[in-house]
Amino acid sequence: MIDSTALFVRIHVMKILTTLLLALMASLTTQAADAPAAKTEIAVIGGGCFWCVEAQYLLVKGVKKVVSGYAGGKTENPTYEDICTGETGHAEVIQIEFDPAVTTYKEIIELFWDAHDPTSVTKEEMVKHGKLLPKGTPYQGNDYGTQYRSAIFYTSEEQKKIAEASKAEAQKKWKDPIATEIAPLKKFYPAEDYHQNFQARNPEQGYVRAVVTPKTEKFKHTLEDKGKIKPEAK
Repeated sequence: MIDSTALFVRIHVMKILTTLLLALMASLTTQAADAPAAKTEIAVIGGGCFWCVEAQYLLVKGVKKVVSGYAGGKTENPTYEDICTGETGHAEVIQIEFDPAVTTYKEIIELFWDAHDPTSVTKEEMVKHGKLLPKGTPYQGNDYGTQYRSAIFYTSEEQKKIAEASKAEAQKKWKDPIATEIAPLKKFYPAEDYHQNFQARNPEQGYVRAVVTPKTEKFKHTLEDKGKIKPEAK
């Protein structure tokens, strides 16, 4: 038979050990909760219709979030209808939140030259979609207007230096001059909710099927070649 005193001691010891174990687990949980999240940075770029560029950069390893929006214009709180007039000065852009420990700002910009044609401006005056367009009007594919211009909006002098150096390096690969605007970000305006994550939410929409998905698939191969595609996107 087990001595009652010995049994009491064993139970008491087990309670103490259990209490210590629970305290340790709670401490570890608290430390994990208090641990700072991975530091992220922001990049703002425009490469034509934001539906395309958004879908492309959502595939990039280290990208946490992409928001479609407007930047580079004079009108406050512009709407999509305002932007489409081409008179607000804004470009369709995306704001990218990314983990620089996985993909750096330099790599974000290097991929930008693969995501679109940065040399696309009209070579002469022309009429498109019933509108007279002056020589030098930006376009991507069949989208014409200043709202579709190629642009990088930097948030620091370091980003500016990286963007300018990257543009100079990329120019070596293009016959025509790169027309990408590099300018300070004054204000980013998120686009309307229905523009966000547009490809995923509207896979059968005509423009998505004809333009967004083919461009995204092409970009996907580029990311695979460079080892920059998210594992879940393979």
